[in-house]
Amino acid sequence: MAIYVVGLGPGSYKDLSLGALELLRAPFPVFLRTEIHPLVEHLRTEGVVFQSFDDIYEQSADFTEVYRRIADEVLSAARQGDVVYAVPGHPLVAEQSVTNIIAGAEEVGLQVEILPAVSFLDSIFSALKIDPIQGLKLLDGLQMDKQGIDSRVPLIVTQVYNPLIASETKLTLMEHYADDHRIAVVRAAGVPGAEKIAWVPLYELDRLAWVDHLTSVFIPRGESKKQAYDLTPLAEVMGTLRGPGGCPWDIEQTHGSLKQYLVEEVYEVLEAIDAGDWDKLCDELGDLLLQVVFHARIAEEQGNFSLQNVIDTVTEKMLRRHPHVFGDALAATADAVMVNWERIKKAEKAGAGRTSVLDGVPGGMPSLLRAYKLQGKVAKIGFDWETVEGVWEKIAEETAEFKAACAQNDGRAKEEEMGDLLFTMVNLARFAGVEPETALHKTNNKFIRRFKMMEEMAKKQDLKLENLSLCELDELWNRAKGRETA
Repeated sequence: MAIYVVGLGPGSYKDLSLGALELLRAPFPVFLRTEIHPLVEHLRTEGVVFQSFDDIYEQSADFTEVYRRIADEVLSAARQGDVVYAVPGHPLVAEQSVTNIIAGAEEVGLQVEILPAVSFLDSIFSALKIDPIQGLKLLDGLQMDKQGIDSRVPLIVTQVYNPLIASETKLTLMEHYADDHRIAVVRAAGVPGAEKIAWVPLYELDRLAWVDHLTSVFIPRGESKKQAYDLTPLAEVMGTLRGPGGCPWDIEQTHGSLKQYLVEEVYEVLEAIDAGDWDKLCDELGDLLLQVVFHARIAEEQGNFSLQNVIDTVTEKMLRRHPHVFGDALAATADAVMVNWERIKKAEKAGAGRTSVLDGVPGGMPSLLRAYKLQGKVAKIGFDWETVEGVWEKIAEETAEFKAACAQNDGRAKEEEMGDLLFTMVNLARFAGVEPETALHKTNNKFIRRFKMMEEMAKKQDLKLENLSLCELDELWNRAKGRETA
């Protein structure tokens, strides 16, 4: 049993191959993805009997569901015997239903034969007299938000079905091109008597009344309003900086020497998040990304790994750890997701040489955060207080021990007891659902804000803080606190 996938070409009966016509006339069930194609009337005159899937378009929520359902029906019919499935244009150009059929047929052992045809792209090339060897990128008008626009090469946007999609396409393109950038709107390319081409400025794209399901848009390369980069240019810049004739400072750096900058960039990202400054956050995330690229470049020079390895590794990890999204696992709540995540993570780390529950908590973490992570690790195996009352009792105990160490003025004992007290306070934060590093970070910022208010108030009164009494300083502090609260 086989599925014969036939391309009908762009619309002219002259583009239909003899082999395709023979199959369409064969005594097999014939399915058309859609009857909305210029060649359909010619097929009727040739006596071809067919069934179309146009009703599925109206019954489905989106095109993904349409193409899935069409593929399912074709595969189901093929289990009873040979079938012919005909699509506009070339079967392997912008035909998701065919892609689905090929994948499904492979799973159940059905044979798929492709009868190629002239694609709408061939007709557009001929109509506009362009050579794709000069560079070309093909975009789907229904998914432009998921595809990158590169103004350095010509673009063809397909499936510009109607004025609404034309309007959305225009708005997306106008983010990258000048409003008056000249584009070609092509309807029914290669169909005699129906082909229509209009060169118009970009802003007029959705003003053409004749835009329909056979319409595509050609955008010549042009000067972009904004330069769009992927990771490749950044990696190339770093390669140049580290290469012969590059920057002496960049060339001297090592993984070790860059550690301080990596930490600084992380904290600057956190600061931007706390401030709600999204322009600053964008900038700081770029600086943090630069550190990733910098370390990857050094590792590549040493033959350890490359930037692509970094990207591949984290992508594969995210796919593995989200089986409820990319697999068959179920996780209806955030808690269930975390259970899955920890289970998968534990299995991954089992073969990584880790022998202790506490392995995997970096020694370079800020101490409050590290304590929080360590306590969380042991709590998962039951080494924890049963209730928060036990934590309060432990805080009282550690406070008394710290007071005793202070009374004896024992330097080593004071340091140890203060550490114990802080560690217990982290446990209290954990029981309260508060991440202590973030909490202290916010308090530090709050202290900075209020102290700067004190400085401003003192300056307005021609006062110097260092000349004020503690009582006067407290009064300024309370005023600053009251102003911020108000």
